[in-house]
Amino acid sequence: MAGQSARPLNGSFNKVPVLHSNQPETVVGSGILVNTAPGSAVVVRTGQQLRNAEFTFNGKFGIHIHHKYYPRDIRKLGNSRQRGLLTIAAIANNPTDSSIELKFDRGSVKNSFEAPYHSNKLMGVKPLGPRPWNTGPGDATAVQMLRGKLDRKLVDNIVIPPHTQKLVFTTQIPARGIANGLLSGTSNGPFQLAVVAAEGPTSAKNLIAILNSGRLAPGRTYLNRISEIETGKVFSRVAGVAIGDHYTAKLNHDLKNGALHVPLTSTRKHHFGTREIQVNPLETRMIDSAVNNVGTYGVRFDITLNLKGSGAHQLVLSHPAATGKKKPFTAFRGSIGIKTENKYKEVHVGLRSGQSLPISDLELTTKKDNPVTISLVYPADNTPGHLLSVVPVAQYTQVMQKQEKVSQAKLPVTASKNDHAKPLTPKPIVKAKNVDMSRNSKKQRHHDTYKSSTNKKQLLANESNDHNSPVSKPPILISSPSRNNAMPLAIINPQRVNSSLGKHYTEAIKAQQQWLHQLQNQ
Repeated sequence: MAGQSARPLNGSFNKVPVLHSNQPETVVGSGILVNTAPGSAVVVRTGQQLRNAEFTFNGKFGIHIHHKYYPRDIRKLGNSRQRGLLTIAAIANNPTDSSIELKFDRGSVKNSFEAPYHSNKLMGVKPLGPRPWNTGPGDATAVQMLRGKLDRKLVDNIVIPPHTQKLVFTTQIPARGIANGLLSGTSNGPFQLAVVAAEGPTSAKNLIAILNSGRLAPGRTYLNRISEIETGKVFSRVAGVAIGDHYTAKLNHDLKNGALHVPLTSTRKHHFGTREIQVNPLETRMIDSAVNNVGTYGVRFDITLNLKGSGAHQLVLSHPAATGKKKPFTAFRGSIGIKTENKYKEVHVGLRSGQSLPISDLELTTKKDNPVTISLVYPADNTPGHLLSVVPVAQYTQVMQKQEKVSQAKLPVTASKNDHAKPLTPKPIVKAKNVDMSRNSKKQRHHDTYKSSTNKKQLLANESNDHNSPVSKPPILISSPSRNNAMPLAIINPQRVNSSLGKHYTEAIKAQQQWLHQLQNQ
């Protein structure tokens, strides 16, 4: 596949506003996470006033939440029977003089109790069953959205009286656990949304009281890095309203001219030379939020490929691995729907960085175009920047056979190390020198300070034990206007540099990397 280039999809997002609550990703106590009503809220530890991500919904809307729980009280970090619980609640506010009705057509909310992730059983490509709740909370909710279904636990409509606040949904996160929620609906009038966290009593009255307290949940770790966020040096996490919950694209391709490669969830670092960056913008945000929804989490992708050609082909999903980490990481774990003229199927894909997996066989005919539609709701906990390919089976088999030969050739070398033989020096591979301003490296994906015990202790010590203590009101911090939050232009001409990562990767993965980087540098 050397020398082949990728094509841009040139798709588009719709205009549906979606509330995203993912900052802080790791929550340590009670308080407001994000609020779109006019006004501000205070950071108790510092006394800073942060302007709300002000936005009024009216008509179609969406909600996406993704949070972890790491309590300040270490006694709550026990086993499954002793862990503390954190309630996450979405609350709607009706600011008008008339009742407002919210209707929900699809969505789900899942936590780590309901949808544990079984990583050892879910790598590779597997058929998706009717109840995929062992795929983790992020994928479990994404599947409900993909299938256009509403979870039985959620109500399909809510009536909010004038000047009243009402719960939309609640879920509980076990200590060290995760919760994810995706919801789509419509309203018959204007309203605002908020997300709050609560330890202890979790009645509707208490949850609404937390919202009205005007106090932000502790754990916001990026307040001293605002300038770096706005310049793109630091990504942070999203707390605000993104425009777009659906990305669609159509592309015609004649396979006589070569295999097809297109970017999927492309970013500044991983656009494969197409200059296409599939990122939906934020209309409004908290000041410590990321400036764009680079992860496109919760967004539905529908990609239709009208293919001309004949014979057996493979639909392949790939992810580059140019991070320099010691070992590959899980870059994608989620569910994909594949529709052809003859059938529709759903598969769960567990994909590591540097890996390419065939996700479906395609038998093409010469009589007419062969439409193939790939659908997915991009789940949380993934690293965006994937490549979707259609290649002849023979071509893909040759690549796999080459990788197998290289891997087999390495076995004697590995064995010789035990006999104190001098190891062979691996050949350098091509590495893109692009500057990444997204969450495409594992460092940025897991930037949360809770990943190290030192930072945990430091942050927990900094958080006030008296969360209800009075605070003064300093000047309110407001995020920059959305027009100033645009990501810098994509790097059009990726540069090549030599780098040896041989000691960190198997020869099979290096061969896949070379293929991907050759595409990126077209």
